[in-house]
Amino acid sequence: MITVSENAKQRAISLIHEEHKPADSFIRVGVEGGGCSGLSYKLEFDHILKDGDQVFEDKGIRIVVDKKSFLYLVGTELDFSGGLNGKGFVFNNPNASRTCGCGESFSV
Repeated sequence: MITVSENAKQRAISLIHEEHKPADSFIRVGVEGGGCSGLSYKLEFDHILKDGDQVFEDKGIRIVVDKKSFLYLVGTELDFSGGLNGKGFVFNNPNASRTCGCGESFSV
């Protein structure tokens, strides 16, 4: 399962409204090759499910991930940080053995 923190929930709801996304929008997360640690996180808002998508709901927010990415993201919590060290969504991934300094890439 992939979960969301309360901060991530509030920010996602805010962005969906600010960007005039459809009411049935969800957060699509994934993993792709690249970044300084080998794998990079992807995050976008979407409203169309694809074949093989895994769908989770936490705190009223739907999170969708493709099967391949789910292997790397199982157990991850999506958080949102508004602190001085950076602002944005953060992946708290228990499967990552190493992350880069910016937190946007990882390795397993």
